[in-house]
Amino acid sequence: MRKTAFLTLGALLLISGSMSAQENEEVRYNQYGVAVDRKELHTEARNNILVMESKDQSYKLWMDNRVQVDGASFWGAKSDFDRIGNGVSTRRVRFAIKAQITKDWYGEVDMDMADGVFELKDAIIEYDGLKNVELKMGNFKEDFSMERTTTSRYLQFIERPMVTQALAPSRHLGFQAAYLRDHFRASIGTFFQAIEGAEAAENVQNNNKDFGRSQGYSITSKIGWMPYNQERTMGVYLAGKGSYRTPKTDEAASDYGGMRFSTRNSTSINRKKYIDTDVIPNVHHQWLYGIESAGYYKGMKYQTEWINTHVAVPGEGYDFGGYYAQVGFLLLGGQQHFNVAEGEFTSIAPGKKWGDIELGLRYDYLDLNDRNIYGGSGQNYTAGLTFYFGNSVKMVLNYMRSINDRYANGKGKLIVGHDAAGKPTADFTKVTEPKGKGGIKYNTLAVRFEINF
Repeated sequence: MRKTAFLTLGALLLISGSMSAQENEEVRYNQYGVAVDRKELHTEARNNILVMESKDQSYKLWMDNRVQVDGASFWGAKSDFDRIGNGVSTRRVRFAIKAQITKDWYGEVDMDMADGVFELKDAIIEYDGLKNVELKMGNFKEDFSMERTTTSRYLQFIERPMVTQALAPSRHLGFQAAYLRDHFRASIGTFFQAIEGAEAAENVQNNNKDFGRSQGYSITSKIGWMPYNQERTMGVYLAGKGSYRTPKTDEAASDYGGMRFSTRNSTSINRKKYIDTDVIPNVHHQWLYGIESAGYYKGMKYQTEWINTHVAVPGEGYDFGGYYAQVGFLLLGGQQHFNVAEGEFTSIAPGKKWGDIELGLRYDYLDLNDRNIYGGSGQNYTAGLTFYFGNSVKMVLNYMRSINDRYANGKGKLIVGHDAAGKPTADFTKVTEPKGKGGIKYNTLAVRFEINF
């Protein structure tokens, strides 16, 4: 009897120990001693992007990294004009982690370390729990220009057109709501200062600390329409957009209350900003508005934008603007793809197993001259070839002819013509060349090697 009791007690202890061990194996604790929820993840590479996902697909974590190495050579400017240095650079060295925490919540952190300089890009909290609605907060691109919001991974040319660089807003800290249903999309958001790096952060802090200045704000909205959105081989897109903007404190304290518009002609390797208004003081607000359109049929596509701005100052105002138009042709039978939810082109489907080749042509124009502001105007003619090697590697070749007017002198520092004595001058009032002959004109040959993983 005693032996049986001991056996029974031993069995109970073994079962209890087994259950305790099983429970201990199933429970995990964080560094604060709190039990945490657990999900088993499946890991795989999807188009060479590392993805970790739970079995029920409620959780997904993935990497989005990018390296772009550029080189450029310049020629064709008059020999007594400012020299343009050839060179190479790391245009982007991006490291990003993105996560779908639940089916309703998404988060993202994206940073850049090009040429050894750290810069925060995206820092996003997103809620998708409402039908057809996306709520987003953090640091991200304002939904204004389709070329600006297109990720650099899918840009058709090495650099964006001048009007986009000079006028279209990029990343700012803010809140945005977007609505998408069938072939209709709309968004509206409120944005504040730019978070670009140490200099912008210091400007915001100094303006607050020393002068008690508010950060300023912008309200940006877009409405887009895309019929045939269910078609995989063809589509058309049309959108209108607008933004009301006040001066912000991410500018230097001495420039507060002003706005400046400037851009480079070609690649980031040529650091000269010929077209530059300098700081326009005493700005009350800015109206930014435009239209955009895109379309595709099989391997062909087009994309165009017109953007204009009115800068309101006491008693007067200034109007600047520009546009671009570009086309692309996949030469080996590939298919163009358009992201209806974001209103922009995305990755192609290559026509061959190894990849595809795309021919691109673009014309872009920008005018920053109005009344007594002579920021200059310019135009670019660009031809490009993009070689796609699978889903993750590509090489881009661009040839560009840049033509600037005599007012595009980089705030009075860059030579734009010759005076009556035949000497080179940066003063457009002294240029003696016939009208339309002043200003620098030059050629650019640029190459980019890119890998995405």
